Formats: sequence, C-alpha cells, structure tokens
Amino acid sequence: SGILAIRQSIAAGVNITYKILYNDAVAMTGGQFVGERQSEEGSLSASGHSVVQIANSMKAEGVAALTIVTDEPEKYSGVTGLPTGLEIHHRDELDRIQRQFREIQGTSVIIYDQTCATEKRRRRKRGTMAQATKTVVINDLVCEGCGDCGVQSNCLSIEPLETEFGRKRTINQSSCNKDLSCIKGFCPSFVTVEGELKKASRTEGNPHAPATNLPEPLPTPLSAPWGIVVAGVGGTGVITIGQLLGMAAHMEGKGIVTQDAAGLAQKGGATWSHILIAPRQDDICTTRVGMATADLILGCDPIVTAAKDTLLRMREGRTRVALNSVSTPTAAFVRDGNWQNPAEACVSKVSQAVAPADLGLFNAEAMASTLMGDTLYINPMLLGYAWQKGWIPLERGSLMRAIELNGVAVDANKRAFDWGRTAAHDPAAVQRLLTPAQTITLHKREPLEQVIARRVAFLTDYQDAAYAQRYQQCVDTVRMAEAKLGKTSLTEAVARNLFKLMAYKDEYEVARLHTLDSFQQRLDTMFEPGYHVGYHLAPPVGGKRNDKGEGVKQPYGPAMRTVFRWLAPLKSLRGTALDLFGRSEERRTERQLITDYQALVEQVLSRLSAATHAQALELAQLPDGIKGFGHVKARNLAAVRTRWATLASAWEQGGSRG
Repeated sequence: SGILAIRQSIAAGVNITYKILYNDAVAMTGGQFVGERQSEEGSLSASGHSVVQIANSMKAEGVAALTIVTDEPEKYSGVTGLPTGLEIHHRDELDRIQRQFREIQGTSVIIYDQTCATEKRRRRKRGTMAQATKTVVINDLVCEGCGDCGVQSNCLSIEPLETEFGRKRTINQSSCNKDLSCIKGFCPSFVTVEGELKKASRTEGNPHAPATNLPEPLPTPLSAPWGIVVAGVGGTGVITIGQLLGMAAHMEGKGIVTQDAAGLAQKGGATWSHILIAPRQDDICTTRVGMATADLILGCDPIVTAAKDTLLRMREGRTRVALNSVSTPTAAFVRDGNWQNPAEACVSKVSQAVAPADLGLFNAEAMASTLMGDTLYINPMLLGYAWQKGWIPLERGSLMRAIELNGVAVDANKRAFDWGRTAAHDPAAVQRLLTPAQTITLHKREPLEQVIARRVAFLTDYQDAAYAQRYQQCVDTVRMAEAKLGKTSLTEAVARNLFKLMAYKDEYEVARLHTLDSFQQRLDTMFEPGYHVGYHLAPPVGGKRNDKGEGVKQPYGPAMRTVFRWLAPLKSLRGTALDLFGRSEERRTERQLITDYQALVEQVLSRLSAATHAQALELAQLPDGIKGFGHVKARNLAAVRTRWATLASAWEQGGSRG
C-alpha cells in the first residue's frame, strides 16, 4: 500500500528518500512468509512480492535513485531480473548511503532487505533454517557499560549486568537472535565463539533432576467457570501456555475458551492469554476473564503482571498468583543505560492486590537458566508451580499429554513443569541448587574495607604495588578527613571513581583481561569442547575508519589470544618513553584525568564540612559518566567536562562566599 505515497511524491516532485524494509515475513500476524525463498543452491526465487519485484516497481515509477542494502549481499550473486545498474550494498554502509541519498534531488528509495531476526530464531528452532555458527559473548571485565552496543543494535537481548565494578552488559543467550549487530559497538569486550552451546538441561550436563515422588495436590473443585490469565512477554511462550491449558481441558471434556492479546506484542511486548475452564461449554458466557474475576494469574513477568490490565482482574480472597520475581529488561534500557528494573515495585503492587497466602513468588528465571539452561522454560515452570499448589482444575496427565501433542521440546517442557512442582513443594531444596549470584540481592552493599581492598589488589595486577599504593594513599586521605563527619559515602565515591580512572583500559589491560583464566573458564562452562574464539578490535595504528573519522572494528581469529599473551606482560612499559600506545591523544587524556581528579579531591577536602558534604559527593562521582572507548569515550568525556566545570565553579563560588 505504501507505493501510493511514493507515486504521489514522484508526481509532486517532492525531495524525499523512502526506506522500504523488506523482512520477508508479516510479523504482526505470526510470521507468514511473503516473498523470496533461498534455494539449497543459494539462489533466490520469487514466490510472492519479492525484492526484485519491488525494485522494478520503483524503477518503473521513476524514482531518481534506487539501491538495495542487505545483511547478505552475496545472496544476490547471479540473481536475474534486477533493474540495470542497481547497486547492492552491505548494511554497514547504510549511514553513508543515507547521507548520499539526501543530496539527491527528487524522490529516491533505499530497499533494506534483511529477514526479521526473531523469525530467524523461530525458524532455527523449527529446523527450517540452518543454525547460526557464531555466538556473541561479552567479557564483562573489559566492558565499560557505555551502552554503544545497544545503540548500534537496538537489541533487547543486551541486558544489564550488575557487577562489583559497576553496571556492565551481558547477552541473554536464550533470546539472542544471532544478528551480531551488537559487535559494532565500539568496544573490545565482544568476542564471537564458533562452537556448540552447552545445555544444562541435558542429563550429562546437569546432575540435578526434579523430584518425581511429590504428593498430588488436592483436586480443585470446578462448579463454575475458572478464569486464568497468563501475563508475560511476547515470544516466550505465553500463548503456548494458554493453548496447553485449553487442550488439556478439552481432553477432559470440560468447557474451554481461550483468547490471546498479542498482535505486535508477540515480538517482545506485553502479552496476555485468557483461559476460561468450566464443567460444560454452556457455562462460559464470555471470551475473556472479567474484572476482579480471575481465579489464577500466571505472572511470567512481574512488569506485565503489575500492569493495570492484569491488576484489575485480581481480587483479594479469590485470585491466586504464581509470580516470577525477576523481570525482563524493557526497551527503555536501550535508550537509558541507567534504567532501573522495577521488578521489586511490581511484586509489591501484586502482593497488595491478593491475600498473602495466595501469592506464590519465586525466581523462575534463575531456575530456568541454572536447571534448564534456557530462560524460555520460565512459563512451564510457573504452570507446574501453580498446578502443585492446587490452583489449576486439570489433571496432570492431561497437561502432560497436551505438552506431547504440542510437539516442541517435549521432554524439556515436562522437566520444567516438574521443576515448578518441586519449587512449590520444597522451595528451600531448589534454592540450594542456584548459584550464590542468583540468591544474593543486587542491593546488598559491600563493606567499604572490601571495596577498597578489592581495588588495591586489582591495581596491583593492573600495574604494580607502587601504582596501587598511590591509589590507597589518596583514598585513606579522604577517609581520614570524612571520618570527622561520621560518614563514609565520600570515601566510597572516591574509592570507586579514582579506581575507574586509574584502571583505564589501554591495549595492555585489554590483553590482560582477555587472557585471564576466569574468562577462559567461563567460556568452558558455556560451550562444548572444541570451540574457537574470535575477537573484534580497532587497532590504534593502521585501523580502518568510517566517513566520520571514527575507528571501525575488525575481526581477528583465535591467534589473537597469543598476541594478547605477548602483549599483557608489557604493561610495565605503560606511561614510559617506550610506551608506543601511550602516545595517542586518548591515552594522554586518560593519564591527565587521574591527575585532574586527584587535584579535585584535594580541593574538595580543603573545605569539607557537613554543609558542603553533599556538594563534595557530587563532584567525586563525576568520573562515573566517563565510559566507553575511542570516540564513544570522547563524547561521554565532553559531557562530563561540561558538568565538571559547572560544579567546580559552583564549589569555588561557595568557597568565596564562605
């Protein structure tokens, strides 16, 4: 239908560039195929409205300029029927092409051809598309938490990772579409691994198994329609749970109605499935669970469960809720690196809407990840949990048969169901199987002594004991000055931020962090033996640059690890006349920042008091905004310098007034 707008623009002589996204599927209604298919030989064949047809249509309409941008330019090799002279470009050139087309007078068109990444993942799971050969992993010690990977990819599988050195990034392997666009983020922390991911759900990979001799719950009486709402995130099986419940009820001869609220949400937004189960079909007079009439809420995601549309269906004394306590990061995290997960607030909202005895809360995400190897098993775990609680008026046998008829990961889904039952019957036993990182809350703060000691040890490995002692002395000076006020927050701020500046990630440090045994062990636990690691780096000398003059990362094979092992010990050259890397503007700036920050700390301590403490704390936290590498870091530093100047000026004015 968009061709009418393009036609009118051409007729009116409008100076505009249209971008036509061809993702080969109608995503809104389930991913129906619409155009070209790739044969086993690799050539394209048109069986619908193809890119070839669209290109010819645009040419016939008389566009001033036309090109195709794609993630796989090689698939157009040998394709016939394209307009004469039409150029095919890789998607990496999109920005350049857009700037080029905006200078062309008249109506121009860029056709962006790339199969929907979510559809690729779905097809790989179904075996209709070859599995991706590369997996992206982030080395969190190298990561600066700048978020450029999210800017480049706009991907929800890049999630926050809270570490002892601040918020970093991690890849959710369960939802990752293997698009690989995140590695364009200007950061050396990304590695690509060619090899097979381990699955914790495999018998040989996971020695733990759910209990099989659990007592059966008391049958749930069913004298009137029983309303169930499944609330979660699209693409994780919310609607599948509704269909399983519907099929199980049908096999038991009960009345059943299901209605799903998905649409665009099936690609990662809020999704609901309404299920009504009754003794007879005639007992059901509606297609959705009414307001304040839900008997059970399966809360697969706390944000969606705490949404108004879900809360209005709860009623204290009637509604039971089986709730996953951990929320999936939303799209807001892509735009705001300081986004805070509202899971706890959402759990609080739900707990106020139902009776305490009717809320079943557990960390289904940690269970699914640790015990099943994939967070996509959260939903069947919640189903098993609710069934064991006696909140579902269906027999276990019919639910198992429904899982079998669904025909997708049958054994794994049954095992997830049984893990949910185990969590309901003996939560303490399940909790003992989870890793410490999954049982400790993120809000637990380390003692100040531990914060400082950890960083002293890190800086000793980073450079040497003398370098670490320089850090220790500065922090101790602040600590002694602040002790007179009976506070420690300024000391902690300086401890964290001075460390951040002193442990700047130059070539020696990136090499050291990538060769640490801890990172190698992490990869060993993730992948089957025989995997190969690739690195993505922007060399400071001889590296490529884009049209904006910014560095561009290049891929390097496993041999780069040998280079890293050779480079890491040369850290002793850091800052000396023999430090070839240290002569760049970025490295000189990083060293100067350490000196500037220590001078700032001395300035702050010169008139530290109870009245100026809050202002001093704000100044001490300034380096927290200096994140990233290369041009990304330069951009963040420029913003911090502006704020630095403003706060420093206000501090000096306050001093003169004093």
